[in-house]
Amino acid sequence: MTTARPSRPVVIGSGLAGLTAAWALAPRECILVTPDRLTVGAASLWAQGGIAAALAEDDTPSLHAEDTLRAGAYAGDPTTIGRITDAAPGVVHLLDEIGVPFDRTADGLLDLALEGGHSRHRVAHAGDHSGATITTTVARAVSEASHIELLEGHSAVRLLTDGGAIRGVSLQDSDGVTREIATDAVVLATGGMGGLFAHTTNPTTSVGQGVALAARAGARTDDLHLVQFHPTALDVGRDPMPLLTEALRGAGAVLLADGERFVDELQPRDVVAAAVWEQLTAGREVHLDARAVPDVRRRFPSVSHLAAESDLDLAADLLPVRPAVHYSMGGVTTDARARTTVPGLWAVGEVSRTGLHGANRLASNSLLEAVVTGRAAAADISARVPGEWHTPTPAADPRTAAPTTTGTLLPLATVRTILDEACGVLRDGAALQAAVDRLAAHTCGDEAYVAWLIARSALLHPHSIGGHRRTDDPETHEEISA
Repeated sequence: MTTARPSRPVVIGSGLAGLTAAWALAPRECILVTPDRLTVGAASLWAQGGIAAALAEDDTPSLHAEDTLRAGAYAGDPTTIGRITDAAPGVVHLLDEIGVPFDRTADGLLDLALEGGHSRHRVAHAGDHSGATITTTVARAVSEASHIELLEGHSAVRLLTDGGAIRGVSLQDSDGVTREIATDAVVLATGGMGGLFAHTTNPTTSVGQGVALAARAGARTDDLHLVQFHPTALDVGRDPMPLLTEALRGAGAVLLADGERFVDELQPRDVVAAAVWEQLTAGREVHLDARAVPDVRRRFPSVSHLAAESDLDLAADLLPVRPAVHYSMGGVTTDARARTTVPGLWAVGEVSRTGLHGANRLASNSLLEAVVTGRAAAADISARVPGEWHTPTPAADPRTAAPTTTGTLLPLATVRTILDEACGVLRDGAALQAAVDRLAAHTCGDEAYVAWLIARSALLHPHSIGGHRRTDDPETHEEISA
């Protein structure tokens, strides 16, 4: 069945970025497509820390930008970083105005937390469940908006193009029935790729669907090898792994290896994750110790609940941890307007590669990026002249657009094992080459295709930077332990 309303943009995904894009398109009518009920499966709901913005008297957007650039190993784009950190205070004020119940101090000011990599207290939060609170608040606004048609229970399976430009999207419902929606504007807001790894803090449904859709349509992708490992995933055999928020370490929790501190816990995540991995591979047991954090159960109720589910007491027990895949810095390459290299295709949130995160995302910058990019895409769609498409982004490498009609499907469990072994915290050329070779015959399946793109990108980058650490890097490695 074909729905012939090409003027209505289609937003794919109902995490914070997709919700923001659809909401900001008002009064223009649009369609919001989500594979389950609204927000279900969105990684935005799982963000514990909050949203970073220079709101304190001793802080400025330029300091926020400096911290972002430093945490990203100076691999981020300074212009993008400046633009997004400049917008951050306004984003927090906007969310406050629409009803997000941010925590406040006794005098009514926003209570700003300190997290790893930040030089100032600048994380606005709602308990330790900020992502869920912010996302559900925006979702409520979306559900009440008359300009949005919500299409739940549908997944995008293909972007339709004509002459290299978007002409529609093919959807499939939970019964396997397909339909096409004609449109000249699609916004990808499908989230990240963490579910492709065996150890992840992400929803296991986050398997890079947006990257597959975009790349098969000819869009450029970049930095897919730059995957962030969160250093403190609770290691209790659960999949996905429960996350122990960065804010715990900001509040005073420490990391212990066989009972001894071994790292400055407030360094950027890539540094701390590598230090934890170093201890684990040496055969030591690593724990997060939050016992000295004042009133820790009350301040971190969500984390306390997660620990209790595994018979652990946040205030009394040492918590076993290990690094786990948490965030993708790379993705579908976009410009300042969220445009990809395919006319009519925008990408927002974690599926996009904006240049904000460089080689390692600074804590609590992801929700910020979701709102900024979602609004940018909506503004550009509203202002766009039909048929016009200019972006400074170079075209995609045609060798990355694998066909869907050849090869055999590989089980997701096998894909996850391959990526975990080859593209973990530490990587080497031989393992990466083996992964690329093994996955190449199975790129007809989207999971294996995206995994192949990740491993291929890691193989093509021989030098360590940020979250990408090569044990066979010919250059001297930086010291990772304190």
